[in-house]
Amino acid sequence: MSELSVKHLLGIKYLNEKDIQLIFETADHFKEVINRSIKKVPSLRDITIANIFFENSTRTKLSFELAEKRLSADVINFSAGQSSVKKGETLIDTVNNILSMKVDMVVMRHPNPGAGIFLSKHVNASIVNAGDGAHEHPTQALLDSYSIREKLGDVAGKNVVIVGDILHSRVALSNIFALKLQGANVKVCGPKTLLPKHVESLGVEVETDLRKALNWCDVANMLRIQNERLDISYFPTTREYTQQFGVNRTLLESLNKEIVIMHPGPINRGVEITSDVADSNQSIILNQVENGVAIRMAVIYLLASKIK
Repeated sequence: MSELSVKHLLGIKYLNEKDIQLIFETADHFKEVINRSIKKVPSLRDITIANIFFENSTRTKLSFELAEKRLSADVINFSAGQSSVKKGETLIDTVNNILSMKVDMVVMRHPNPGAGIFLSKHVNASIVNAGDGAHEHPTQALLDSYSIREKLGDVAGKNVVIVGDILHSRVALSNIFALKLQGANVKVCGPKTLLPKHVESLGVEVETDLRKALNWCDVANMLRIQNERLDISYFPTTREYTQQFGVNRTLLESLNKEIVIMHPGPINRGVEITSDVADSNQSIILNQVENGVAIRMAVIYLLASKIK
């Protein structure tokens, strides 16, 4: 059996193209499973997984939990907001306490970039990064690429534009790494204040005109404006942002071709995209959600097979 080149999933930048293809092939198998009447497989009956979320998350947490249960793993959920972390306990203490309960794998979301990498060096368990600050969100990028592959047959050679707040987005960074690794062409589009200074060094082009970007692309991945991360004002008003960088039905229909619309969710309807775009047949947003479970099953299954 093929196996991953890594023991942890800390970020896309630690994977190679073979890893991504193996994850996708494994996800194909699990996608069949979750569409059956009996949606569980006994693959991870002896594995215990702790979901440790130091930041709020509904979608990602639910998706991971469902993936783990579909694989028959034992699951512990730990929400740091209500825990001794508030009393000043360190990250390593918290995780070591959980590991002393004989946990094999930790799925962690943390506000500090690099928290997963730090943890992987100090604890003896497989770590899956479910988002670390504005750094990486590898499973989101994998499910995004997987959804493009499912819709368009392949990722290689496709033109993908990522629109919105690139500066604060872990989804954008992981997507850039994953898409480039698979041979896609990538542009980023958004207000200059929300584009990182040296983003071109990642091998992507910058386009500040949304219409031009949409006419170029096969796929537009519309990022959420993360009001909770915007400590200062990066654009005058939400309305102005929407006028320049929001996608509505009229704009979509005025393009010279049909493009695929994606969004990592949750959507601010009427800001990044209007409801008639989100719910249109060009949108694969609900496919992304379904694929998220299959991709996370694949990642957990492949990492668990390396636990000795």
